[in-house]
Amino acid sequence: MAEPKQHLPVLHSEALQALTVSSSGIYIDGTFGRGGHSAAILQALGAEGRLIAIDKDPEAIQCAQGLFAGDKRFGIEQGSFAELKTIAEKHGVCGKVSGILLDLGVSSPQLDQSQRGFSFLHEGPLDMRMDNSSGMSAATWLAGAEEKDIAQVLKEYGEERYAKRIARAIVAGREAAPITTTTRLAEIVSAANPAWEKGKHPATRAFQAIRIYINRELDDLRDCLGLSLEVLAVGGRLVVISFHSLEDRIVKRFMRDEERGPQLPIGLPVTQDQTGGRLRRIGKAIHAGDDEVRQNPRARSAVMRVAERTA
Repeated sequence: MAEPKQHLPVLHSEALQALTVSSSGIYIDGTFGRGGHSAAILQALGAEGRLIAIDKDPEAIQCAQGLFAGDKRFGIEQGSFAELKTIAEKHGVCGKVSGILLDLGVSSPQLDQSQRGFSFLHEGPLDMRMDNSSGMSAATWLAGAEEKDIAQVLKEYGEERYAKRIARAIVAGREAAPITTTTRLAEIVSAANPAWEKGKHPATRAFQAIRIYINRELDDLRDCLGLSLEVLAVGGRLVVISFHSLEDRIVKRFMRDEERGPQLPIGLPVTQDQTGGRLRRIGKAIHAGDDEVRQNPRARSAVMRVAERTA
């Protein structure tokens, strides 16, 4: 089997700058991946600094243990960043964290390894689980899901215009033979899609939708964002890199709403400083530059947003 391509962390220097890493700070990398961002944070930390990394993927955990096994400043936890507060409490850092980084989506190694089942470009088992040691695979879900539920997932998580038509084709396809490989699903979806977008594989939205559903990605993101305010210290930074509009919309609204604070009825005898939010947005959304996109095409859809806890 060919070695997977090296994972290039997106917005590498921009993320590090946004975190304003201090040598003695405490940081959480909620999506370790293959350690590109974590390595940069550790390089900026002094002897008193700490970095706690989280990832669902057992291969990411093995990678972390190999890369940073001897570094006492570093700890790795297998799980979802939706468990952010529990993990912070375990390490005794809840409310003391200087920065949280979330680099959402699928890493390059996950996409490039056909056996993981994330890519429609390589034939492999239809898995799609970030943690392939537990939970329901995409193949298992598609084998038993009702047509209306498949259509809802495609529409809600993939913003797929032809969700009903594609769901109908998936159900018809599984009646002929089980859908167990990525290429078979891609063929069914492609044949059912009547309007292929220029420059985009016709199965892109369907694969995104099913992956998000199987891994509870948006639910986990909402949970993590809410918990981040309990984990961060005042002045701590929340840095989130998103790769599609569904993720970015959740992050943007969360930061906006937390900056505004509670919206109380007009006429209540309270001042703005009494109802102020717990976050302050830092700058505008940041996108990858042309040079980075040329080196790493997957960076073209990346959007980074930054906020600081104020209270």
